[in-house]
Amino acid sequence: MAPATPRSRGFAPPLLTVTLLLAAAFAAGGGCAAAAQEAADGPVSRGEYILRAAGCVACHSRSKEEEAFLAGGPALKTPFGTFYAPNITPDPEHGIGAWSEGDFRRALRHGQAPDGAAYYPAFPYPAYSGMTDSDVGDLWAYLRTVPPGPRADRPHELGFPFDLRVLNRVWQWLYFAPRRFAPDPERDEAWNRGAYLVRHLGHCAECHSPRGWLGALDPARELAGNPEGPDGKKVPNITPHREYGIGGWSETDLAFFFKTGFLPDGDVAGGAMEDVIRESTSKLTDQDRTALAAYLMALPPLALE
Repeated sequence: MAPATPRSRGFAPPLLTVTLLLAAAFAAGGGCAAAAQEAADGPVSRGEYILRAAGCVACHSRSKEEEAFLAGGPALKTPFGTFYAPNITPDPEHGIGAWSEGDFRRALRHGQAPDGAAYYPAFPYPAYSGMTDSDVGDLWAYLRTVPPGPRADRPHELGFPFDLRVLNRVWQWLYFAPRRFAPDPERDEAWNRGAYLVRHLGHCAECHSPRGWLGALDPARELAGNPEGPDGKKVPNITPHREYGIGGWSETDLAFFFKTGFLPDGDVAGGAMEDVIRESTSKLTDQDRTALAAYLMALPPLALE
């Protein structure tokens, strides 16, 4: 997501971006919306929708080739080194085909690999730990149906001491506690749905919040922007602050942005947000996009430029 003056901050995309985002928007209004409509048919259909809402495709697919779907993602450059999202197809050697559902749940809920090792927090398991049991089960059911992708994971490129994976246990001890989502009874259904999507499935804070020197999110400035985001790029403030955030937007503006990528001034999202819209938010139902907007616009405005 971007603030209301994106062109001066490098968000202006080429014509191809506009074409891709429009195509995604029409898909959301057609086949993808129809798929979401049929989500009640079974766990596999629901799991496909969860996959999109959780942003898995953009991170775990290196190209748009069908055989590369979920078989490992592009480089994610951070101040700690470069990470590569792994193969999550059911390939038994290179993917998660040898995992049990319990292994999968521990990965999402506790940041723990099947061999007991702790994952790097570049994998947003702190957010995914709040997923409901049914959403985790449905996502697992869908992933079992994906064609296996026989492609080995690329090793992370990390310098000392971040290449010492044992230190992830220390990081978890310092900063991580699994947190299940609990609806706020004082809020309406749309706000609670939006909170679940933003905080957990969409893991928006992972990119849009500043981090400390060991990479932990700053909870006091959640969603207020990140001056050193992925690939070293600044990630904008998405609280409703009128000067530094999205306070000049309406909920309708936001929902339309999530569907099409178009900003209120007619510009179009680019960079990583282009991928998020094409592969995730444009695939959601109108109801979920409206819930996202309602939650974000109800947040306290934070003045972090």
